[in-house]
Amino acid sequence: MRIEFTIYGQPASKANSRKIVPRKIHSKTTGELVTRPMSIKSEAAREYETTVLKQVPPKARQRLEGPVRVAIRIWYASERPDLDESVILDCLQDRYDWVKRGTGEKKVLVHRGVYRNDRQVRQKVILHGIDRTNPRAHIVVEPLHAQQMQLALLDSTDPFAMIEK
Repeated sequence: MRIEFTIYGQPASKANSRKIVPRKIHSKTTGELVTRPMSIKSEAAREYETTVLKQVPPKARQRLEGPVRVAIRIWYASERPDLDESVILDCLQDRYDWVKRGTGEKKVLVHRGVYRNDRQVRQKVILHGIDRTNPRAHIVVEPLHAQQMQLALLDSTDPFAMIEK
């Protein structure tokens, strides 16, 4: 099964634009409320995530299990951004939220993903392109079976053949 689709818009870098914000937590030792620094994604990265979640086609949300390979060709509007697929890979996984139930909290699936977790990605082919008028990411996801995992390590064919567009 091959899952293929395009997300429109320019991805924001997840790595180079993180922001440090204060977060109040209860100290494990004393139990009192203390402020600790926390790293969060930039506003641009969070906005891009919202855009991606709206654009992933329902039929692509297969929640694949087991190892997968991913090929992404990202067209940026300029040469300036670094090639960074991490925010896209995050957006393709299941999304959960914590919901209060009685006295505790329960993890609830909010968005079905193409795969369950981006830790399943065992092969990546990431390509950089420029399209000043139409930045986008063309994504191909395929499950890898045990036999394919062994062949992938031995295969000497062109790794870029996975992306045809």
